Amino acid sequence: MYEWDWTRRELLTRGAVAGGGLALAGRFGHADAAARDEAAPVEPVEVTLRINGEARTLRLDPRTTLLDALREHLQLTGTKKGCDMGACGACTVLADGRRINACLTLAASAEGKEITTIEGLAKNGRLHPVQAAFVEHDGFQCGYCTPGQIMSAVALIEEGRTRSDAEIREFMSGNICRCGAYNNIVAAIKSAVGRA
Repeated sequence: MYEWDWTRRELLTRGAVAGGGLALAGRFGHADAAARDEAAPVEPVEVTLRINGEARTLRLDPRTTLLDALREHLQLTGTKKGCDMGACGACTVLADGRRINACLTLAASAEGKEITTIEGLAKNGRLHPVQAAFVEHDGFQCGYCTPGQIMSAVALIEEGRTRSDAEIREFMSGNICRCGAYNNIVAAIKSAVGRA
């Protein structure tokens, strides 16, 4: 057993001094990291992305996500930035027919894949059947998550994961609707099966 002869006031004072030292060490550590980042500029890379059937060549920082390339460099703003951590599904796009979170995908890693965004679903002025089903069944409220929900639903139908409401809910669980339009989303997906 340790015997301390410190008073309560001494303990608090020593703790505050130690905590302040840790805070300063952390602060200067971040400053050093920032200085290193500034000292080593990152050279842009040329990336050719095939988006909605059209090849687009961009010069990007290699750390640019597909989401930022779509929204900021190509002005395809239908794909939404939600959590920016892959947890909400608002940024869902299709890469070679498979759904991916664009916020977690580097643009350079999408080179050579066929990327489909919400803007690429409608053909000749006609809504894609899943888009039409979302309108018919009121599968949205505020609409912010809707592009990601629709892109996920398109892939879900292609995957054949629509045998029951429970299966649809399970495989759409990566797409969050903060308004709670889940019942209408499930109804829309069920009605689009066979039409998509």
